[in-house]
Amino acid sequence: MKKTSVKKIAVSAILIALGAVLSLIKPLPPMPLGGSVTLFSMVPITLIAVMFGTRWGLFSAFVYSLVQIGLDVAGMMSWGMDARMWVGAIVFDYLVAYTVIGFSGLFRKKGFIGICFGICLALSLRFISHFVSGCIFFAIWSPWDNPYIYSVCYNGAYMLPELIFTVIAVAILYKTDAIKRLLNEAQ
Repeated sequence: MKKTSVKKIAVSAILIALGAVLSLIKPLPPMPLGGSVTLFSMVPITLIAVMFGTRWGLFSAFVYSLVQIGLDVAGMMSWGMDARMWVGAIVFDYLVAYTVIGFSGLFRKKGFIGICFGICLALSLRFISHFVSGCIFFAIWSPWDNPYIYSVCYNGAYMLPELIFTVIAVAILYKTDAIKRLLNEAQ
């Protein structure tokens, strides 16, 4: 088993911290039951997966999910959830939803298009996790009869802009020499 380099750990820790700080900057009001468009908070987490691969990306994204739980637990207390909903929200809206961001690096060796596709896949998987949570655990708050439409609309309202902003930001960063050097150095 290879030893994990200090540089890899340090870069990942810095990017996780940056992602956590960026997740606190919300240019639009947050949704009433969680979820918000953030100021590029997914970019640092996707970069970890792109730089160091899917396995390390999944591990780092899992760590990021724990950080997000810590940041959001106080707000979750005000939602009036029972124990089943708490477990579902923790698992689907945090642990699974953020860990799948590690799949961003799945196609990193295919160049720019592969990186963009990997990010789209990862954020689509995050959306699916939130969708499942919305259908199963948050359907009781649905103003409509159909919890599936409610979950698509609710989660799509913040996940679609988040996906678009993340891909655009990574595309812009990818064109800079510093990021290209960092990505090439890491691979």
